[in-house]
Amino acid sequence: MSIQGAGGTEGGIGRFFLGLIMLIGGGYLFLSSVNVTNSFGMGYRLFSVGGMGITSGFVLIPFIFGTGMVFFNSKNYIGWFLMISSIVMLAFGVITSLHFSMRSMSLFELLIILILGVGGLGLFLSSLRSFSK
Repeated sequence: MSIQGAGGTEGGIGRFFLGLIMLIGGGYLFLSSVNVTNSFGMGYRLFSVGGMGITSGFVLIPFIFGTGMVFFNSKNYIGWFLMISSIVMLAFGVITSLHFSMRSMSLFELLIILILGVGGLGLFLSSLRSFSK
């Protein structure tokens, strides 16, 4: 009877946990070094329809009418459509207005992030294969 390792194979359980810890550490360091900014505001152009820009404030107008229609008659499908489509367009506008950039870091920090992430992934995946004895 053989002891099963990571993934039900005879791979090393130590390699599995070491790779997992390295992968999580590298992922954390990578994600903590990314700056996220946005340019979302009431005057920001979300969409363009027929050459006319629709700002994020304009998206709220159908939402207001839809909300009033739903409160007047909760079975009004047009009101529900206006509310839901406005929320979807607003969420889409917020997500598309995000900008990602890396913070300034030294080469040493970047190498540590890459070694932890890629090396951890390699150890993690190698622990899932069987080792012949």
